Formats: sequence, C-alpha cells, structure tokens
Amino acid sequence: MAIAQLDWSDLAACRGSEGSLFFSPELAERKDERVLREQLAKRLCSGCPVREECLEAALERHETYGIWGGLNELERRAFLRR
Repeated sequence: MAIAQLDWSDLAACRGSEGSLFFSPELAERKDERVLREQLAKRLCSGCPVREECLEAALERHETYGIWGGLNELERRAFLRR
C-alpha cells in the first residue's frame, strides 16, 4: 500500500479554522474590525510550520485577497516590489 504524500496545506496551522478570519466579509468591514481580524489571523500564521510555503504559493498564484503566509494583500504587493 502506497503512503500518500502530504501537501503543505495539510500541515497548516489554519487548517480547519474559520475562513472568515483570513478573508474580508462580503459586506463592508470597518477599519477597526479589519485590523482586529488580520491581527488574529497573523497570530495564527506566526506559529505555522508551513508559513513560508503558504506565502510562496500565494505569490505564485497572485492571490489578491486574504491573509496568506502571514501577509495581507498590500503587504504581499510590497514584498514583491523588493
């Protein structure tokens, strides 16, 4: 019997977490709500064993929304400009 290779996302700290923590709601979000939501998401990302792989995947796919690898949309754009 072959053993299936784990994808990096199988090891992610956010696996099974509420997706709304990492993505803005469809309705308008107040700035203070966004800041708090992003802080909570980034706190979870900070201890993630596959944070770098997550960020790399988001950059390769040109993800335009959400927290990936501990960075939001604007932070990822700034990261790419370096």
